[in-house]
Amino acid sequence: MTTIIMIMLAVIAGATLSVQAALNGRLGGNVGVFKSAFLTFSVGALITALLIFFFEPNHAITLMDVPKWQLLGALCGVPYIVIMVIAVQHIGTALATVAVIFGQLTMSVLIDNFGWLGNEAITLSNSRIGALVCLAIALYFIHSSSKAEVKEADS
Repeated sequence: MTTIIMIMLAVIAGATLSVQAALNGRLGGNVGVFKSAFLTFSVGALITALLIFFFEPNHAITLMDVPKWQLLGALCGVPYIVIMVIAVQHIGTALATVAVIFGQLTMSVLIDNFGWLGNEAITLSNSRIGALVCLAIALYFIHSSSKAEVKEADS
């Protein structure tokens, strides 16, 4: 039951990322890519600070005590937001999002397979390779349909 709930929550999180990409793409087109990214991180930092203050339990280890390489994850959000603000303006929300998901799935399969970044290794299977191939095909079809619609609109 917990697994199903976690999958549903992850799907909801993915849906919110698509909404965020669409909104930030429009905002970035109006006020600039970096101002849009700054707003995202500023509001996110404020909300996260409130969540920490009200809901985060005490932990024996602090951010200053963990191995420093673990802090690098914080840097990964910046390129994602900036790239999505730019990409959505040029290729649309659907294509940009599927491209991101393809990148996420590809890297996730590699992380799982090799046990990188301190994660437990999960062997690369034919079904995981099949999932990558299916998503690559989906990316191709979404890209193809986007190009076809642009050509029809130009006619």
